[in-house]
Amino acid sequence: MKGSKPGALTAHVTELEMTSPPKQSLPMPINIQTAVLRVSDIPLAYYRFLYLGVGKRWHWAERLRMNDEELTAILHDKRTTLTVLYVNGAPAGFFELHQLEDDVVEMTHFGLMEHALGLGLGKWFLLQALFEAWAVNPGKVKVTTNSLDHPRALQLYQQFGFSPVATSEIVVEPLSDDELLDFAKKL
Repeated sequence: MKGSKPGALTAHVTELEMTSPPKQSLPMPINIQTAVLRVSDIPLAYYRFLYLGVGKRWHWAERLRMNDEELTAILHDKRTTLTVLYVNGAPAGFFELHQLEDDVVEMTHFGLMEHALGLGLGKWFLLQALFEAWAVNPGKVKVTTNSLDHPRALQLYQQFGFSPVATSEIVVEPLSDDELLDFAKKL
């Protein structure tokens, strides 16, 4: 039905921190061509494409609801870095890091597009994100996940050395059909 709006969802939020770099290393996945490239001055349409491609199934909406000026201010902030994963030549995921203070880096976004799920890339790509976060020698790296995220996200973060430091509940308003249509017009 045109213009339909999905109901609000309640999510359990977990904030996590790690205070030392990961000790493990993982081999690059085999039989898959991958490239991990940092993007500077990303075009807004490309960022929105990545954000929706990774986040639609997990109900990411905040950045898609921002106007161009708000989104540009975040993405072009010198403290923000964006890195894209390509698999067999196509975009397959991204992570976004933001330097909060001299000694704190937050991984604000991390994920794979649906076509890249199940290929054995998640742990390897998360490790690439963590290596990049720790490259600036912070005192800690932070990430937030919630119960609408991938079912193994919390477990994976903990496996890589994150510890929960706070929990809360939030209400998430999923994207409506009209919002998705407006977004498509911006591409």
